[in-house]
Amino acid sequence: MYDLNDIVEMKKPHACQANEWKVIRMGMDIKIKCMNCGHIVMLSRRDFERKLKKVLKKAEA
Repeated sequence: MYDLNDIVEMKKPHACQANEWKVIRMGMDIKIKCMNCGHIVMLSRRDFERKLKKVLKKAEA
């Protein structure tokens, strides 16, 4: 469904009004980075899957 370096859209936008995030770390926790302001957020996998709306762009192989 989602992978490392994918661009994803979350259900709620970030405080900077952008809604594009890049997945930069995967494991038990998932770290995402705002594509507009560069803010990094770490979420548990469960929270991430609940807040994920859709994958906008898959990472190039």
